[in-house]
Amino acid sequence: MIAELSNPSVCMKDPQRVQEILESMVKAGSNTVQVISDFDMTLTRFAYNGKRCPTCHNILDNSRLISNDCKVELKELLDTYYPIEIDCTRPVDEKLPLMVEWWTKAHEILVQQEIKKDQLAVAVRESEAKLRDGYQLLFDHLHEHSIPLLIFSAGIGDILEEVIRQAGVFHPNVKVFSNYMDFDESGVLRAFKGELIHIYNKREGALLNTGHFQELRTRPNVLLLGDSLGDLNMADGVHDMENILKIGFLNDKVEERKQSYLDAYDIVLVKDETLEVPNAVMLYLTGNN
Repeated sequence: MIAELSNPSVCMKDPQRVQEILESMVKAGSNTVQVISDFDMTLTRFAYNGKRCPTCHNILDNSRLISNDCKVELKELLDTYYPIEIDCTRPVDEKLPLMVEWWTKAHEILVQQEIKKDQLAVAVRESEAKLRDGYQLLFDHLHEHSIPLLIFSAGIGDILEEVIRQAGVFHPNVKVFSNYMDFDESGVLRAFKGELIHIYNKREGALLNTGHFQELRTRPNVLLLGDSLGDLNMADGVHDMENILKIGFLNDKVEERKQSYLDAYDIVLVKDETLEVPNAVMLYLTGNN
């Protein structure tokens, strides 16, 4: 077992199984590996110095780009729908229409604000958004080894890309699948593009017919990073999958959710604001352990 997995924030239901998956993936070689990750609260921090860090949507919500009335409306939506999203007792099919309703309403409110494309970088720069400690190693090492990093997010792709661009790690191996803003010729937000991407429909299967994801067909070994049970679906559609190692960040409501996370993820990281464990796994898989 990798030494880093003995860290007190690391929980595993079946350590032996984790070891077997890792050995099988090492044997197959790092050129058969892809990393599939959520963004908000997975690659970014949940909290810093006791204060919650913003999601992609929060970066806009908290910025100078939107009016106070708009902020109030978005906060009301959050207070209504977020408790539903994290409610383990509700089945997905019951949550799904409500999540769609939430994000559709939120996007409609944002469109009314006439946000300008060239203001997004400033909003990100002035925000409290933070990638988790160890992000530089994760992004740079995956790039050096030409391992694809697919980021699936129900957030806002334009903001997400700006966060990783400003961190200096938006390498060519990074592909983002998210909700993108549609700007008019004068650079003003008029709509969001395409179908709404939400927590329960973001998955690799949606990408496999797009041509430029051909290379993923030769990468049947997956390292998946998420922070919700909905994130477990992100690897649906991976071509002839051989192994998947699922690492889950349990950031909030630990006691209520710990058992369901242990049942679903191979490795659960409890209130761990770093990428130490994913980095240790990645170094192991690329022979740098």
